[in-house]
Amino acid sequence: MRKGVVVTVEIPGGTQEQYEETTRLIQAAEWFPPAGFIAHASGPDGTGGWRITDFFESEEDFLAFVEKARPIFEQTGTPQIIPRVQQAVNVVTR
Repeated sequence: MRKGVVVTVEIPGGTQEQYEETTRLIQAAEWFPPAGFIAHASGPDGTGGWRITDFFESEEDFLAFVEKARPIFEQTGTPQIIPRVQQAVNVVTR
């Protein structure tokens, strides 16, 4: 079994365009993919905002990613958010 953390980020008022620009810049960074990255999914949250779910090997890996990506978040106007981090008992990928 592969363990890790599930990180859920709610971005009230976040748009698909803002998400796509942020993702493009992150994926173009020389440090991408970040250490401990397992998987990523996103989409509209059903209330006019955006939801992101990430899987990382540890909370420390996720926090290190956030520090590297912070300038990109600021550049694209992504609001400051508080992610919800939960332990994953098992992460299954292809």
